Amino acid sequence: MDLSEFRKEYAAHGIDRHELLDDPLAQFKAWFEQAKTAGVIEPNAMVLSTLGFDSFPSSRAVLLKAADERGFSFFTNYDSKKGEEIAANPRVTLLFPWFSLERQIHISGRVIRTSEEESLAYFARRPYGSQLGALVSNQSAVIPDRAHLETRLATLKAQHPQGAVPKPASWGGYRIIPESFEFWQGRTNRLHDRFLYTRGAKGWTITRLAP
Repeated sequence: MDLSEFRKEYAAHGIDRHELLDDPLAQFKAWFEQAKTAGVIEPNAMVLSTLGFDSFPSSRAVLLKAADERGFSFFTNYDSKKGEEIAANPRVTLLFPWFSLERQIHISGRVIRTSEEESLAYFARRPYGSQLGALVSNQSAVIPDRAHLETRLATLKAQHPQGAVPKPASWGGYRIIPESFEFWQGRTNRLHDRFLYTRGAKGWTITRLAP
């Protein structure tokens, strides 16, 4: 496959320093609202990258469920591949690739677990099928075939009617506490706008990066 000619010219309005909010969380929320208004598909989908035990980066898409002054939260199986990698090295990155807006947001930070109360509260709000799915799947484990999942789903569905699905002990939330944000806006001639927010003792410092 020769993809050397496969490219798109970015032509959106750029960003200048005076257009950015001093607080990166406020800037994230502003861009997120614009992504929602523009109809970006699953704007809360983010690429979570961890460090694998083989020293290779390990990436997958997860869904952001909360963003506030405490950090960025998502929920998953603690015994999954990403859960084991986070336990060994809690330094991770997040990437929000909003291609239709010619924008990306890159976040680096450290991970902690949410409280059990938060995990229980969110689990209770999940759709019935998603609750059952958390019980069915021993995430990242090797399974023989699809039928293994379907059989286990039928069994657990019979055991746990809607409204009575217990949260698995191995399932819960993580919160990324950001140490840096990078806001990227595509521009013509590949001279993109990039602004880096770095956390310091006196708050956030904003610098422009070369594209």
